[in-house]
Parts: sequence; C-alpha cells; structure tokens
Amino acid sequence: MEYVIIGNSTAAVGCIEGIRSVDPEGAITVVASEPYHTYSRPLISYLLEGKTDGERMKYRPDSYYNEMGVKAKLGIKAVKLMPEEHKVVLEDGEELPYGKLLVATGSTPFVPSFEGLDTVEKKFTFLSLDDAKALEAALTPESRVLILGAGLIGLKCAEGIARRVKSIEVADLASQVLPSILDEAGAKRVQAYLEEQGLTFHLGDTAVKFQGNTAHLKSGGTVDFDVLVLAVGVRPNGSLVREAGGKVDRGILTDDTGLTSLPDVYAAGDCCESYDITSGERRVLALLPNAYLQGECAGKNMAGESFRFTNAVPMNAIGFFGLHLITAGSYRGEKLAAQDGDNYKAFFVENGLLKGFILIGDCLENAGVYTALIRERTPLSTVDFGLLREKPQFMAFSASKRRELFGR
Repeated sequence: MEYVIIGNSTAAVGCIEGIRSVDPEGAITVVASEPYHTYSRPLISYLLEGKTDGERMKYRPDSYYNEMGVKAKLGIKAVKLMPEEHKVVLEDGEELPYGKLLVATGSTPFVPSFEGLDTVEKKFTFLSLDDAKALEAALTPESRVLILGAGLIGLKCAEGIARRVKSIEVADLASQVLPSILDEAGAKRVQAYLEEQGLTFHLGDTAVKFQGNTAHLKSGGTVDFDVLVLAVGVRPNGSLVREAGGKVDRGILTDDTGLTSLPDVYAAGDCCESYDITSGERRVLALLPNAYLQGECAGKNMAGESFRFTNAVPMNAIGFFGLHLITAGSYRGEKLAAQDGDNYKAFFVENGLLKGFILIGDCLENAGVYTALIRERTPLSTVDFGLLREKPQFMAFSASKRRELFGR
C-alpha cells in the first residue's frame, strides 16, 4: 500500500503512528509546504519568549522519519487532488500516486480586508514558525505593538513578546478576552491579571481603518503602533478537497473513521470538522490532542483496521504569564460557579451530565477527572458531584465507577 499524507504537524504524526501500528511495511510519503521537521505549533510563543529553541520545539526526534519509514518531501506544496486517478499534484508538477491519502493541511490565519491595511509596513500573523521568526526580526525594545484579537493566538503572542517590546495594546470586537473558551466572570479574572502584566485592552472595539502606523478604531479612538499582529482568527484549509469535488462546510466533512466524501481520501486535524459530544454538533475543534487522535484513527483505517473516533471534546490547557487555566466541553445548562481568592471554577450541567468546565488558577489538579466525566457521559447521580466540585478526588466515586473510569 502507498500512503500519502499532506501536512506535517500533529494530525500527520498521529496518522503515521496509526498506520505503523497496523502496517509496518507500507510506503509513506509526507508532503508539507513548510521546510521544517515536524514541530509543535503551540510553542512558537515560547520561542519568542526565550523559553525554548528550534531543537526543543520538534514534535518528534530528528530520526523520526527514518525510523518510521517515511519519505519526507518538505518545503513543497500540494496543489491538486486527482481522486479518480488516485494522485496528488505538487507545485513542481510531480504527480504522487497513492492508495490511501490523508489531508492534514491545518488552518490559515484569517485577515479581514481592513481599509488601508496595505499602508502598514510591519504587519504579521502568528500561526507558524515562519510567522514567529518574521515577527521576532521586526521587534525592538522600543516597539509599540498592536494585536488585533484577544483570543488564544493573540494573547499567546502577547506573552511571547511582552518582555521584548515597549508596549502592547490588544483590540477585539468581543466584549471580553478569550471569548471562545471563557465565560464573562472567568474572562474578567484573566483580563485583570493580564493588565497587571502591562497589557492594555480595547474590548468591544477593533480597527476599521489604517493610515500607516495609526489604527482608527470603531469607537472613534486611535492607536499608534510600530508593529501590527493580526490574530483575528483562523480558517480551515479545505480547498484541496473542495476543488476535487469533496464535501466541505466550515471544515472538511468526514465520517467517524476520518474518511471524506472522496474515495480513499481521509482528513484529520484543524482542516476538518469533528463531532463534539458535549454539544451534539459537528464543528471545527482546532485542538492538538484532537488532531492527533483524528490522525491516528484515520491512519489505522487507511491501513485496514476498523477504528472509530467518536468522543471528541473541546479542551484547552494553557497559561499566560504564569496564570494557568483548563477549559473543556460546552457551556450548556445550569452553571455552578465559585471563586476562592484568585481561583475560579465553573461547571455546566445539563440533563444530569457534566457538559463543560472552566478552571483558572491553582485549582487544576486532577482536572482529568472532570474530563473523564464528560467524555464517558457519566450520570452525576452516580458520583458525589458536590465533593468533586470542591476537590476532584477518587473517593467521590463508587469502587465500581472508579474501576470503570480510571482502572483503579
């Protein structure tokens, strides 16, 4: 069997390891537009902060491709799928035949068409290693930085460069920071902490026009800056599948084996949709663990094993300037929240099931217990949830439930 994987990040690695768990001999070719060995994208902010380097960012060791029997064609872009011929066309005209194909093309930054954006000399996105390197080269200790976007990407960028620049201002049309993963109370807690680190926020506001190094805001105000970072959002890279006649909504549509609507073409990671068990909806879950599990599932099926990935849960474990938070699931149903000093907890319960949670501060220990309750759809009537909300300890479970969920 000849396998081709388009992409070289988390989902691609999951696919390689899924294939090799079933088929140790088949030929695997990885095609990626970036010229780098597989690396962990979430670490690019730590690279700018000086907490890591190019070697430690690698997602797998240098020997990985050889050990896994992978031919890596890096720094070249796949430009067309030919599903009837079972071929991938590369930008240099080469046609790669495949028996099974994985599309793991990730996402690209969304850059709105701001008036006057072309007059801004130093403007950057923040999603790839090349983005981080380009931004780093533009920064000086006197740089005034404006970041458009108070989501995960924008705030991680702010953390990475905060000690290297004069000032950082962050604008977002949303009324709070991290609008995709926090409730209002949790967002206020995080925003206050970030302001203590020197960040200035313009929330419920954003740029509508640029004149050189001046941003004109929706509110009528202006912000002068030297460097602009566009972190408004990302969009799944589904064009290869769409142009080949495959079904694509917000992301590439797959079944729970990873198979797209095209024969022998699979997809995994940020470019495709997942079934979120907490909301009952199919949506893009741009999360590293989810990408790996999708890729692994697709790889096993590509190699002939029957395997399904059916319990995707949105989850984030992240920190900003030493403040840590974990969120998971969907914020549906009744909200049970508590604040203890600098710590904040919120749980969301619907129809007797835990659907989601938010933990901020020094209260993250054993958060996996809450995730297990969500993923396994455990009825809260079978556990002491009052005790669990105070402290996630195994004694809140019956002996049989502990064995079922945790094997102990």
